[in-house]
Amino acid sequence: MPILTTPSTKMKKFVYLVTDRNRSCLHVGMSTDLIKTMTFYRQMPNLFFDSGQQLTRLVYFEELNSENTAVQRFKLISKFTRTQKDRMIRSVNPDWIDLTIGLDYEQILVSGIQPVKAMARNFS
Repeated sequence: MPILTTPSTKMKKFVYLVTDRNRSCLHVGMSTDLIKTMTFYRQMPNLFFDSGQQLTRLVYFEELNSENTAVQRFKLISKFTRTQKDRMIRSVNPDWIDLTIGLDYEQILVSGIQPVKAMARNFS
């Protein structure tokens, strides 16, 4: 008798906030792949206003297990005032650093590619 397996259709969803280098604009978004989304933002230089307002810094994100939950959270955060969004960001990222650096590093570890420093140690 064959064993029936159901494919895992549950993909993680992300709700995120991106900003420009001056922190003057905040954009709320939802995605299934943050790395691809941030790559898109960086490759579209004139997507938003001018070069000073390019939304290229990921400053906040939440990982959610269902699309319904993600949509509800996206709608809620979209209604927040600027002050509420600032407080939310500062609670987890007080210096507003770009979080894509950590995501890129995590992707390297998951894919099994060795970081450059580890490769250099292996050759010495």
